Amino acid sequence: MGDVRGGGPSRDRATRWRLVLGDPADDALGGVALSGDDVRRDEVLRELYGDGAGAGRRGGLGGSSPRVARWLGDIRSYFPSSVVQVMQEDAMSRLGLRELLLEPEMMAAVQPDLALVTTLVGLGRVVPEHSRETARRVVRTVTDELEERLRRRTVQAVTGALDRSARTHRPRPADIDWGATIAANLRHYLPEHRTVVPERLVGHARRTSQVQRDIVLCIDQSGSMAESVVYASVFGAVLASLRSVATRLVVFDTEVVDLTDAMDDPVDVLFGVQLGGGTDIRRALAYAQGLVERPTETVLVLISDLYEGGIAEEMVARAAALVRSGVTVVALLALSDSGAPSYDRRHAAALAEVGVPAFACTPDLFPDLMAAAIERRDLGQWASAHGIVTAHADG
Repeated sequence: MGDVRGGGPSRDRATRWRLVLGDPADDALGGVALSGDDVRRDEVLRELYGDGAGAGRRGGLGGSSPRVARWLGDIRSYFPSSVVQVMQEDAMSRLGLRELLLEPEMMAAVQPDLALVTTLVGLGRVVPEHSRETARRVVRTVTDELEERLRRRTVQAVTGALDRSARTHRPRPADIDWGATIAANLRHYLPEHRTVVPERLVGHARRTSQVQRDIVLCIDQSGSMAESVVYASVFGAVLASLRSVATRLVVFDTEVVDLTDAMDDPVDVLFGVQLGGGTDIRRALAYAQGLVERPTETVLVLISDLYEGGIAEEMVARAAALVRSGVTVVALLALSDSGAPSYDRRHAAALAEVGVPAFACTPDLFPDLMAAAIERRDLGQWASAHGIVTAHADG
């Protein structure tokens, strides 16, 4: 169970076991007398898990929303955050909290975390109007924390990649980067003349537009992709804040919805999706293809487990056409911390065969992935260098 709040290394071992095992363990432990906060800890554990961990036992919270709200407040008072999150997840499955989350009193008592956000996103449009603002506050707490964690790294990676890709070895005199030029030619230093012979000039090409790259985030909103949708919405907001890239955000199931106008606010994006339903990747790629105006300056990120409900051959053909036109396309099987996802290996292999690498990516690596894509590096090699297993053309 981990360390309980207010306790520490000095907490009696028998008391710990009594809290974990419940009343049935009294005799085996020699009769442990609980006192103070331990009594209330035992009560909130019993309400969730019953008297012990026997299969099929249930707590006594029932369907009372005020009681659940009070219970959620109690577990935050008596247990550390790591234990609270485990208990919240257990409560969702054991006590039917999916339904109870529709009540604002209970949502206000919940400790916000990614698991809760994915649950709220899953509930989506069935959240009643009187609960919606409370739900949005819960979601915003988590997305703000994620954006704070990921923004700086994303901005640095993307702007750095754009800067490197803008460099040219045939710059006009006014565009020469003398620091980079000297560093690139140090081996041509002439001691007798105390000078460097610049055999290779480094500079910046002049651009007629501030927008250097077009980015399309194409996100599968099937229920299995909930965590990926949350992270993608946060990255979309960060990218939308950069004037050097033009970012579009598209979500799809069997229909395609363009949420670009809502992209600067992840909460608006998340409450604009509808998790569940079928999947038509072919249709989503066709829509994305219509957004492409500068193929060689465009990066398309397809975030999907590739369980295509439409015509798979047409999906692959669309992807191949995008690659042939010069678009950099990558298929992320998941954008999450959850590890290797379940995905359609046959479709992943088919995409790899037409030049679309397919692999899962953690949020912490996503900024560097975007940098590699902007610089048009080999994304398969990038994945391999980071220990990521990619789908292969031979399946």
